[in-house]
Amino acid sequence: MAVTTSPCASDALPEGTVDTVVIGGGAAGLNGALILARSRRSVVVIDSGSPRNAPAEAMHGFIVLDGTPPSEILQRGREQVRQYGGHVVFGEVASAEPAAPSADGDLRFAINLADGRSVTARRVLVATGLKDVLPEVPGLAEHWGRSVVHCPYCHGWEVRDEPIGILATGPASIGHALLFRQLTEDLAYFTHDTHLDEGIRARFAARGIRMVDTPVQEVVNNEDGTLAGVRLADGQVVARRILAVATRMQARTEGLDGLKLPVRDLPDNMGLGFASGMAGTTEVPGVWVAGNATDLAAQVGASAAAGALAGSHINSLLATADTDAALNAAQGETPVP
Repeated sequence: MAVTTSPCASDALPEGTVDTVVIGGGAAGLNGALILARSRRSVVVIDSGSPRNAPAEAMHGFIVLDGTPPSEILQRGREQVRQYGGHVVFGEVASAEPAAPSADGDLRFAINLADGRSVTARRVLVATGLKDVLPEVPGLAEHWGRSVVHCPYCHGWEVRDEPIGILATGPASIGHALLFRQLTEDLAYFTHDTHLDEGIRARFAARGIRMVDTPVQEVVNNEDGTLAGVRLADGQVVARRILAVATRMQARTEGLDGLKLPVRDLPDNMGLGFASGMAGTTEVPGVWVAGNATDLAAQVGASAAAGALAGSHINSLLATADTDAALNAAQGETPVP
């Protein structure tokens, strides 16, 4: 049996049917839950306790909270959801699927956790986030989130003026290089078996970007374990303090097969996420998706905003469903002439 551990307190899973289960306790999920809880909706957040930005020392690019550790933001978010009556439950979702509708025809979903607990919900918000898939280069993963970065807006200021290397993974790395060139004059582009045409090479040369065509063999460390550079296939070591990698981004889909949510691919095989429409709606009635699970490039602020929009839309449709049910009940009680 899978067991999820967390340093944070977990609420008891409510009995009966709740208005909404939010799967995922990051910025999108917590903000969606906050909107719902403040609307006096019963809401449960299922949090696996493994946010994408956990390795980062601080979150950047979100006004007021810039520089705040991700763990602090999430802890404050959980407290605020609970302040309005919401529940935050730590656990892994083993399955989520439509269930038999209520007597009045309203939607129902069964959410089962890996430890055997379960909850029934009228609506579901999927905010599971994504996983970053790194190239299989020995030594790369151990520096992820510190000396190996992916986002010039999340980490750029902190690595300014350092010797930076772009470890190419595909066409997306070309734009990556131009953005990181804004941050340093010492930028090396490791093509690493990807193709650069002459036009791109000319543009890189004009910007003073050094191009290295010999494949990267491994990441090299200093004696204290910090990143020293990369060793190429010919044995040469190129000193770098920072490596930037355009990862392949994969929405977290574990346990969600039963919802049959459609997915979409990013161009150039750079990612796979859930397809969504206005306010996070999906093709599956009663299921919304928000944050990195559908918008793979969204930072914390954008994810939080998407969660709020989805939460307000869920509340609106629940209000309509409540009114429909009340009207049907009232009409059923009126004698037919």
